[in-house]
Amino acid sequence: MSDYRPPLADIRLALQSISDLESICKLPGFDHVDPETIDGLLDEFGRFVAEVVAPTDRVGDLEGCSVKDGVVTVPQEFQVAWDQFVAAGWGTLSQDPDYGGGGFPKVLQTVVTEMLGSANRSWSMGPMLTVGAVEALHAFATEEQKEIFLPKMITAEWSGTMNLTEPQAGSDVGALTTKAEPSEDGTWRIFGTKIFITFGEHELAENIIQTVLARTPNSPPGTKGISLFIVPKYLVNEDGSLGERNDYQCLSLEHKLGLHASPTCVMSYGESGQGAVGYLLGEEHQGMRYMFKMMNNARLGVGVEGLAVTERALQLASDYAQERVQGRAVGSPAGQSSPIIDHADVRRMLLTMRAYTDAMRSVLYLNASCLDVANRHDDPAAAQKASDRAELLTPISKAWCTDVGCEMTSLGIQVHGGYGYIEETGAAQHFRDARISPIYEGTNGIQALDLIGRKLPMNGGQVMNDLLTDIEATIKQADQAGPDFAAMVVGLTDALAATREANQWIADQGTDRPNEVIAGATPYLRMFGQLVGGWLVVRQALFAQEKLADGAGGSEADHLASKIVLARFYAQQLLPVVRAQLSSVTAGADDLYAVPADGFAN
Repeated sequence: MSDYRPPLADIRLALQSISDLESICKLPGFDHVDPETIDGLLDEFGRFVAEVVAPTDRVGDLEGCSVKDGVVTVPQEFQVAWDQFVAAGWGTLSQDPDYGGGGFPKVLQTVVTEMLGSANRSWSMGPMLTVGAVEALHAFATEEQKEIFLPKMITAEWSGTMNLTEPQAGSDVGALTTKAEPSEDGTWRIFGTKIFITFGEHELAENIIQTVLARTPNSPPGTKGISLFIVPKYLVNEDGSLGERNDYQCLSLEHKLGLHASPTCVMSYGESGQGAVGYLLGEEHQGMRYMFKMMNNARLGVGVEGLAVTERALQLASDYAQERVQGRAVGSPAGQSSPIIDHADVRRMLLTMRAYTDAMRSVLYLNASCLDVANRHDDPAAAQKASDRAELLTPISKAWCTDVGCEMTSLGIQVHGGYGYIEETGAAQHFRDARISPIYEGTNGIQALDLIGRKLPMNGGQVMNDLLTDIEATIKQADQAGPDFAAMVVGLTDALAATREANQWIADQGTDRPNEVIAGATPYLRMFGQLVGGWLVVRQALFAQEKLADGAGGSEADHLASKIVLARFYAQQLLPVVRAQLSSVTAGADDLYAVPADGFAN
């Protein structure tokens, strides 16, 4: 099994061509930031991830984690990596300088999440969930709460979580029953059970700051009656030191298909009967609105997981294909076996993985840069436009990227052949680790419903129309870029037309036939994601052509030239998926309900 190599050339190209890093660095509040500084940080962080985090991946999968008397144990190597992560200050990069952060763009946080996820998906879950909790506290906590909790959460000395799911509720958060009872001192006492809480208990950090959804007395039913609470593992004294242990406990850990060393906890609040001390975050009954602040950040982060596992699976598959000798490739001397990378079908699989990796990275980095513009631009109209685009891209980032991640890690096993099914190669681990991501933070079916129900109609459909207009502009640019781009023009033009047909069909259904539209939501998300991915790899190819024309040479020229090949491959072999999904989108719901509920399995 080969070692992880940070794909810095691909990352830098995506930052330049898709995120427009130079413009991001000119936004208000980024006066201390420039592309050269970020470039240096990428080198340093790449070394850290490769040398410190990546070596913990295999041992984590083999050893897993365990719980005894409420204490969760993870591999010792995880603690060493966590301590070095804290000491180096990597968790602070994109956080608010007022609380000890580095104040760098959010798009850099996306890069950090990608590299950590490729190096060790299990370990990376801790920092990723902490970032989400920090976002919620930063947006909605009182100043006093921020001063108490944020500085050490930002450094990762304290970690953070979000507690939504309950055994009886699942994705229906409005059905939760965890209670919050007021105390005379202004705090609350939390009672209830939460499940599937990632890094809900561990010993890596000094403290764990749980954010917990619960119902206050006499709250209205459903999501309108939910409030959000800060519930620390250890109470914090007035001088900032840690006090007594709070009244909650990890009852058990889930035994999972993958992510073996990421503790997924069943948490019991008020286990001793006293109730866990909680602090109301923001206003009462606004918990779902606040939690969505965390979930939107987490959805982008989960989307990055699809990219991260694909990148790692691609590296393993590519290295194996160059080493494994089997069969004789066309044109090879008689009697001489060839590396399997010389076989056309293996090349097709590897190019598929490579093209999707570039497409996912582009979608995710664009989404993150839109958030930077939305948060920082001094022109309200420009900020709102960027915010709208980020909203539109979020279900694609989360759902399309994680679905593709599952497909590509499976394809990585296929490249390995029988050895891919053997655990020692490492290929199977990434396939297992990838499978949870389409379920995290709102299943991908929920993301598809969000896309057609909330995002597609935004501003009367103008947000979608603006994006499709930008795709059309890229087609015109590619049409003038020479014969290398001819296939891209054909592929993008047809995919764009198919998407517009789907949009019109959805609009024609109106509000009178919602089930017809809902039935095609998932195929629609796939076709839209496939289109956006194709658009962005063509943008990368056009950027690469400009750099080549400016005189790029050596290994950089080879790298840039490969982007034109990959975009052409995507256009010819992957973009046709868009047109193929159209009949699924428009098929309606009749056949879905033609089989009785007890008729699916005989």
